[in-house]
Amino acid sequence: MKSLLFLVLISVCWAEPHPDNSSLEHERIVHIQAENGPRLLVVAEQAKIFSHRGGNITLPCKFYHEHTSTAGSGTHKIRVKWTKLTYDYLKEVDVFVAMGHHRKSYGNYQGRVFLRESSENDASLIITNIMLEDYGRYKCEVIEGLEDDTAVVTLNLEGVVFPYSPRLGRYNLNFHEAERACMEQDSVIASFDQLYDAWRSGLDWCNAGWLSDGSVQYPITKPREPCGGKNTVPGVRNYGFWDKDKSRYDVFCFTSNFNGRFYYLIHPTKLTYDEAVQACLKDGAQIAKVGQIFAAWKLLGYDRCDAGWLADGSVRYPISRPRKRCSPSEAAVRFVGFPDKKHKLYGVYCFRAYN
Repeated sequence: MKSLLFLVLISVCWAEPHPDNSSLEHERIVHIQAENGPRLLVVAEQAKIFSHRGGNITLPCKFYHEHTSTAGSGTHKIRVKWTKLTYDYLKEVDVFVAMGHHRKSYGNYQGRVFLRESSENDASLIITNIMLEDYGRYKCEVIEGLEDDTAVVTLNLEGVVFPYSPRLGRYNLNFHEAERACMEQDSVIASFDQLYDAWRSGLDWCNAGWLSDGSVQYPITKPREPCGGKNTVPGVRNYGFWDKDKSRYDVFCFTSNFNGRFYYLIHPTKLTYDEAVQACLKDGAQIAKVGQIFAAWKLLGYDRCDAGWLADGSVRYPISRPRKRCSPSEAAVRFVGFPDKKHKLYGVYCFRAYN
């Protein structure tokens, strides 16, 4: 009985809801506090950070002891661990760990992440050369002896969501093929939050597509019969979660800005697909990808009323200023189709990367 009472007096443990985000309501931050000292607190000065592909950002995180200005007790070494949370919060992806002079980064974060350490209580993480895959929620965890606390920061990227289906036509991709399809077009499979933001910005698409969490959804701003019924309310329609190997749908991809030049190649004649590929190479570039035409259109305001080949064999053209004969009703990347590569003649969009 005395041993049990002693253990109770040594520490107090409690859980509280995350204060900043209702979507984290199922997550609980567990605090462990030594009975004889002020509890360790970890704070993120900003809950959301915005950046773009290729940029450098700092995810804020500081720690201190309640009612004191002291960063640490001095008795135990401070351990800082950064992880990336998955969509269901059941798994965490290791990003960076630091304890004393020891540092370790993981996966594709290696060589791109380090602590800012502007002060003795600064555990902020700097991420350089931001990648599309870096989008998401990150957890900063600080451990000192028996004490532990965490803070969550969201990294948002400026970009554009676009629906994609391959040459085979509508509903031909399982989840893994959808992931690869997006990567081949200079993008990643979009998250629900990214699709929701795109819907709020006006994206309306009647074909259901995979999202990064394995769900299948589609955004409707103008309800109509073929898309859930004309008497329904606008929103992101959810088909739920489906078998990633057997179920087949389209996909929603996400891309951001790029380090290069996107352009329509001025050429004296129209071209077959193979001729278009060679024309871009001869101009010191490559035939552009679907993600690049959407990024140029959405983020740079690129506007061209000439249909051109893209790397996947599709023909499209970007209109940011609607006008007669060039998407008169709305700004959009217009889709002509997947023409016969050997016989149909079009212009071509090229992309030249900057070193």
